[in-house]
Amino acid sequence: MQNLRFIRAYINYYLHAVTKYDVHPPFLYDLIIKVLNDKQHYPGYDRVEDLKNQLLREKFIVKVDDYGAGSKKTTKNSRSIRQIAKYSSSSKKYGRLLFRLARYFKPEMVLELGTSLGLSSAYMALSNPDSKIITIEGAPKIAEYAKKNFETLDIENIQVITGQFDEVLPDLINQISRLDMAFVDGNHKQEPTIRYFEAMLTKSVNETLFVFDDIHWSDDMEKAWVYIINHPAVTLSVDIFFMGIVFLRQELTRQHFMLRF
Repeated sequence: MQNLRFIRAYINYYLHAVTKYDVHPPFLYDLIIKVLNDKQHYPGYDRVEDLKNQLLREKFIVKVDDYGAGSKKTTKNSRSIRQIAKYSSSSKKYGRLLFRLARYFKPEMVLELGTSLGLSSAYMALSNPDSKIITIEGAPKIAEYAKKNFETLDIENIQVITGQFDEVLPDLINQISRLDMAFVDGNHKQEPTIRYFEAMLTKSVNETLFVFDDIHWSDDMEKAWVYIINHPAVTLSVDIFFMGIVFLRQELTRQHFMLRF
């Protein structure tokens, strides 16, 4: 039943998604041309992807505590590093998109909910070394592995916080002065996703962008996505099926787009 729902969601996306030729807002057109459709190969890609290839061969077993909706691939709490690298990390296509988004908008403060092995964090950090990235991971063993990966990549602008989102996010929000970019890839339940979004809004500015992973992952995530794009603070939302991008820029006309990607 879950697979059937997912297929229906993709068919709906495929039938309604548009291309750059159907887009009129200059801000969004530039986003498509300069970010989504940017085919340039950046050296940072290779550094992250070479590491991922190593992780895909790693048989070491770690305990994973899922505090959200869990995994579609397995219900086991113990998983190998290669399983996590294969199923719980952003794909090359979407990791590279995070790289380009951070490179284009140059956010100073980035918050990531859901570190996993740190590959998404690494993409963003390598694209913009002047940024500060704070990433939260609920599973201690995974957080430690992510830290080792950042050391391997010689990345110094990432701070890893270990703990459940509900426990550490409120204090963290109080400590930062502003938030320029957020990548939400954890929990995958409707109510917590909305709650985290609204908490981060309190430190957002006009230029802040939010990226949500797996917006069509489940009924819960689709409901959360609908709530978010209809929030009064949101002026532009972009649905590329496996990810959703949200902007708060008040100078933009309020619109929602499904884009081919």
